[in-house]
This record gives sequence, structure tokens and C-alpha cells, in this order.
Amino acid sequence: RDLTDISLLEAFVHLRYVDLSENKLQDLAPLSSLTHLLWLKVDGNLLSSACMQELPYLQLLSFARNHIKDLEGITHPRLANLSLKENQIQTALGLSHGQLFSLQILELRGNKLESTAGLNLPKLKTLYLAQNAIESLEGLEQLGQLATLHLRDNKLERLDGFCSSMKSLQYLNLRNNGISSFQEVAKLQVLPMLQALVLLDNPCSEEANYRLEVLVVLPQLQRLDKELFEADERQEAQSIRWNRQREDKVRP
Repeated sequence: RDLTDISLLEAFVHLRYVDLSENKLQDLAPLSSLTHLLWLKVDGNLLSSACMQELPYLQLLSFARNHIKDLEGITHPRLANLSLKENQIQTALGLSHGQLFSLQILELRGNKLESTAGLNLPKLKTLYLAQNAIESLEGLEQLGQLATLHLRDNKLERLDGFCSSMKSLQYLNLRNNGISSFQEVAKLQVLPMLQALVLLDNPCSEEANYRLEVLVVLPQLQRLDKELFEADERQEAQSIRWNRQREDKVRP
């Protein structure tokens, strides 16, 4: 509706669900009186900041397709689902970890992040970071409940930064990065629950015996690039692993 002014909403203090998407809003200050809000979508506006007065019951918040450059001022204590996809965010270091202790789903796809530093949210279960410019993985130690991590279409060449404290991570999508060696893939051995991995469109996926080599270093995997491993692949990978271990022991 090309709205630029939502001051009329200040009077509707009991509103629970508000969708203001696809307008021309630059200011959400009138929403501060809507203290009963549970659900707010403001996708496709002209917002340059996600900063708002704290809303005590807000559970879902979507700022997709705005002009937001940082994560400062998001402090809603019951927020479980936050989307900031397709903005211009360059760093996550402004996240208010102390206030976002209920956040379970964070969507940051299509931004300008170069690092994962600042994303240490202990209750987070699903994290979308595809289509950024991420070159390094940092500050992931607190993500003990994270089960799903999307890092497709980034600039990762090394897989340092994963750690054994990420004990719930089951699905990891690394499609279309710059991972060229199976030595890098082997660094994922620290993830005890990893079951599904996507590595298509990385240089290593063009190597001979690609599936076999991944299974040799990650024997717990159930599927690679969404295809389940067959029993004969597991047997062959196990045989290769044993032979290499034997060679390593013999080598002076």
C-alpha cells in the first residue's frame, strides 16, 4: 500500500499479529506501544535498522529485504524465529546475546557477512548463512544445540572453526564454496552427530572417488549430497581406512 506512516497503529495496543510487508516504512517507533505483539513481519520496506523497543512477548520477527547493515538493538526476550535475509549486514558482532536467549531459528541468507563471529547463541537450532561472503568460521563454540547449518554459496576454503562442543549438529550444507582437499573435510570429524553433508560444487567434489574419500574420513555420515551411502560403499571405505591406518603405523 506504499505506507510511510503507521502512527495510527499506536492506538491498537492489543494487536498480536501484524504484517506490514511491501511498504515504504523507514521507522517502526509507533509499534513500541503494541506490547502484546507475538508476530511481526516488515519484509520489503526501507528500514536501515532492526533496532526496536523491546517487545516482551514477540516470538517471530521478519525484516527480509530491507537495507539493514547491522544486528544492533534486537532484544526481544521470547523471540524464537528471526529473519534478516537479503539485507546488507556485514557483521553479527552486534547481536544482543544476553537478551536473545530464546532464539532457535536465525535467517541471515543473502547478506554481506565475511565471518561467523558474534553468532554464539546457545539455544539456536537452525542457522541460515547461505549467499554471504564468509571466509572464516569463528565463535561457534557456544552453538551446542545447533542441529542445522546452511553455509552454501560462500567463500570458505578452510574448515577450521568447527568444534566438539557442537554436539547436536546433524546437517551441514557447504555447497559451492572453495574446499579443495579431503584434509579439510576431515576437520569435520570433531562433529560427533554429523549425519548429512552437502559438498557439491566444491573443487573436492570433482576428485576421483569423491564419495568414497569423504566416507573414509567421516565414517558416521549417513548421506552425502542428499544421497544415502550404500552398504558396499561403507565396506570399501572401511577397508581403505584400515589399510591407511596400517601403513601409518608401519611408516618410520
